[in-house]
Amino acid sequence: MRKKEELRQKRHKRIRMKMSGTPEKPRLVVHRSLKNLEAQVLDDTQGKVLFSLSTKDKGLKEKFPSAGNLKSSGLFGEVFAQKAKEKGISKVIFDRAGYLYHGRIRSFADALRKGGMEF
Repeated sequence: MRKKEELRQKRHKRIRMKMSGTPEKPRLVVHRSLKNLEAQVLDDTQGKVLFSLSTKDKGLKEKFPSAGNLKSSGLFGEVFAQKAKEKGISKVIFDRAGYLYHGRIRSFADALRKGGMEF
């Protein structure tokens, strides 16, 4: 029997082959761990990270003592959307990195939409 993480990585590779970010519409990748969330906005044509944010960052660590729940992931999504808009990023391709669109990933995505990001 395969481990859950191996199956997730297989799903991510399969999804990743079908999507790629451009300068006009970059790819937003989200990574989930037990206690934290991380998100990056990538331009795949140049292979560069345009913007990155994590619940482990110094300024956000106080706001999210434990980002392992739905409420914190929603708040993180709102903060991420606000900071991305400041950088001029409003349209993205959402890459859930093989994670099921459920729970914290869904809460994060809903908060991004609420913050004004389009995907």
